[in-house]
Order: sequence, then C-alpha cells, then structure tokens
Amino acid sequence: TPAAIVPDNLKSAVIKSSRFEPTINETLADLAEHYETTILPARAYRPRDKSLVEGAVKILYRRIYVTIKETKFFSLEELNQQIWDLLDSHNNRKLTGRPYSRFELFLEDEKEKLRPLPQDRFEIKYQSFATVMQNGHVQLSQDKNYYSVPYQYVKKKAKLLYTKSTVEIYYKYNRIAVHPRNYKPYVYTTTPEHLASTHQFVAQWSAARFIEWANNIDESVGEYIMQIIESRNHPEQAYKSCLGILNFEKKVGRQRLINACRRALDFKIYNFKTIQNILENNLDHIDFDQEPEQELPDHSNIRGKHYYN
Repeated sequence: TPAAIVPDNLKSAVIKSSRFEPTINETLADLAEHYETTILPARAYRPRDKSLVEGAVKILYRRIYVTIKETKFFSLEELNQQIWDLLDSHNNRKLTGRPYSRFELFLEDEKEKLRPLPQDRFEIKYQSFATVMQNGHVQLSQDKNYYSVPYQYVKKKAKLLYTKSTVEIYYKYNRIAVHPRNYKPYVYTTTPEHLASTHQFVAQWSAARFIEWANNIDESVGEYIMQIIESRNHPEQAYKSCLGILNFEKKVGRQRLINACRRALDFKIYNFKTIQNILENNLDHIDFDQEPEQELPDHSNIRGKHYYN
C-alpha cells in the first residue's frame, strides 16, 4: 500500500473541503485505516497538485476508451478482460524518449516503497441505528434479525456498522459487541454473557422459533404468525399473542386452529383476539366456498322477486 493517497475534492471522497482540515468521507477513511495509509486531498482548484494523474487520465482515455467505445461486449467479465489487456499494453509501452516503460519504472523505483497489503480485503461498512430492546438485543433492520449487547445498554441508542460478514455495535464511539452477520430473518444471535439473569428466559423465545412451531402445524398458521410479528414494531411485542394462538391447538385441535387462521388471513386482521372470536363463534366451521346467503327480511316495502314475474 502507498504511504498516502491524493484524491480530488469530489463529494464521495471529501465531505467538506478545507485548506487545513478537510472532512473525509467515512467510508474512505475506513479504507485508509484498513490499509494503514493516509488521505491527503488535493487543494480545491489546484489541478497541478496532481498534474501527473490528470495527464495519465487523458492518455488512458485515448488508449482504452476510444479503442473500445464501438465494441459490443456481452458480459462484464468480457469488458473487464479487454480493459486489462489494453492497460497491460499501455503499461509495457516505452515512454516517449525513454528506454523504459511505466511498468519497468514501477518495478525499479516504486515497488520497494510500497508496504505489503493486509491479509484481509477491505469490506465496505454500512450503518444503521437502533435502540437496545428490553431483551438486550438490537435489530439490524436490513436483515430483520437481532444481535445481543451487554444488558447494561438496554434502552440506549446504538450504532450498527455491518459488512457482508460482520456486525459491530457501538455506543458513544465504543464498540460494545461484535457478531458474525446472519442473513436468516427473525433470528437472534446471542452471546450468553451479554444477558442479565432476569433476561435469560427471553433468549429461549424468538420470532424464528414461533414461526417454525406454527409452520409445523400448517403453512397457513405459519403465515398468520409471521404477519403478527411483522405488524409489531418489535417482535417481542407479539410473543404473547403468538403463544396464545399456538396454544389453541391443545384446546380446540389442530384442524380448527388451521381453519381459524385461514379465515383470519382472509380478514387481514392479525391479533390474538381475532382467532379467539373466530373459534368462540364457530366461524372456523363455515366452508369458505359456501358462505351463507343473507335472506332479505319480510317487509311491506319490499316487493320480492315474484313481483317482477
């Protein structure tokens, strides 16, 4: 890696330009930290700070872009390979009036000044914010799953930095937890030491567990339980409702619960009370394809169909 990188003052690199202390984009700063290098933005409106780069861009434009702009490529890999080939040709071409190429100059003068690359490749970090829930977990809304933090941070607002492989959780710039990223929704990733003894029972229940339990009864029950969980701001708000609904299997039998969930899905109302009302009023026994027709009541002002015969 180089000792320093000199970018332009473009917004994706420099949030706020300054002659003395420019504000560097957070992702670029993370990249610099990972590769143990420094970002030194060029001065605004001072193209001579990077005159060699400006000249190189013009040459590469002529030797690569102009060469391939009329060519049709059928995959990104094919395009990249053509660019690599032209770039390799450019680097091995003798400099004007010099007996050596750019690549030879790099090997002789620059390569020995570079530091070795780190073992791990840089991964872009994304961020989100979440309040630590009562059960000692924060939600990564991107994946709809949950990660534990030490219990003393309950109700605190935390910052989540996540890559393709890792989730880091911070509170006031201090990292309080790190977990491997789990892409399966409604899963709790828990470090047991994070939980207070009074919260240990919460760890035994999760959205994933309720959904699996419900799906083992029937797909329609699983869909209804999932809709209940989705309708709450925090999944644990739905746990008692889910538990109550699933316990109906023991009270009224599996088939009645399945029928009740199917009817409730048709109503698009997702709560414990709806299932309870359907079962108490025996609405689960009514065939979906044979809904009872409502007869018009006898009334002196209603003629009836025989009037028109």
